[in-house]
Amino acid sequence: MGELLDLELGSIIDYGAAGTWLKVPLGKLATERMVPLSAATTAALDEWVTHRDAHRPLAHPRTGVLTDFLFTQYGRRLGYTRLRNGLLAAAQSSGLRGPDGGILVVTPHQLRHTWATELANAGMSMQALMALLGHVTPQMTIRYATLASPTLRAAYDDAMGKMRRQFTLTPVGRPILPDKVSWLHSEMLKTRVGHGYCARHPTAGACPYANICETCDNYITAPEFRGALTNQLADVQALKSDAENRGWTDEAARHDRVAHALTDHLQRLDR
Repeated sequence: MGELLDLELGSIIDYGAAGTWLKVPLGKLATERMVPLSAATTAALDEWVTHRDAHRPLAHPRTGVLTDFLFTQYGRRLGYTRLRNGLLAAAQSSGLRGPDGGILVVTPHQLRHTWATELANAGMSMQALMALLGHVTPQMTIRYATLASPTLRAAYDDAMGKMRRQFTLTPVGRPILPDKVSWLHSEMLKTRVGHGYCARHPTAGACPYANICETCDNYITAPEFRGALTNQLADVQALKSDAENRGWTDEAARHDRVAHALTDHLQRLDR
C-alpha cells in the first residue's frame, strides 16, 4: 500500500504502441520498476485524475521532497484506512461472498496475492512476476504464487515453442551482429558498454550493474583505448537523447552520468 500511496501524477506513462505503463517509485524494497496497465485500469486512473483536487505539491513523508502525489483529496494524501475502506466497499457492491455466504472481507494484501497467483498459474514466468512485484529474490515471489504441475508443463511447452521459433542456427564463421541503428532506437532500456551493447525490457528495470566499471573511481584506461571510449561516448550521448525524447528521466540521467565519466577518462588521457 505504501507504493500505491507514493505514486505521483507523472507515474502514468504512455509509450504509444507499447501501451500505458505505471512507474512504481522506490518503496520498502528499494526497487523502482515499470508495470504494464490494462485499458480498464488506465481508464479508471484517467477518471480519478480528472476529478482529483488541484493543489500544491506535498512534502514526501520519508524524503521531505515536494511531490505531486496521484492519490490526494482536499489537499492531503489518502491514508491507509481510506484505501482499505474503499476496497471493502468495492467488494460489497460487487456482491462478493465468502464460503459461509457472508460478505467477503478483502484486504490489499489478499488482492496482491491473488493477482500474483493468477498470473503465475496463467503461465507468466517467475522472472517476469518478480519484476512486476518488485521482488529481489525468487523466494519472495514463490510465497505469492503456487504453480500446479499442469501449469508448469504448459509454461514449459509454450516457452520451448517460442524458443524454437525465435532462435536459428548461426552459420560457422558468420556471427550475427546487432543492427546498431535499430538497437539505438528500440523500445528497450539500453546500455552501451566498451565491448558491446545491452538491452532489457522496461518491466525488468535498469540493470544495477550497467556501466559499473566506467563509473568506478578505480577505473583506469590507456591511450590505445581512446578510439573505443570516443565511440562509446557518442553512443551514450545518443542514448541519452533517445531517453529524453521518450520521457525516461531516470534513463536519461543514468546515461548522463556515464557520459560525464567517459568525458573525464578522455580528458585524463590528454593531460
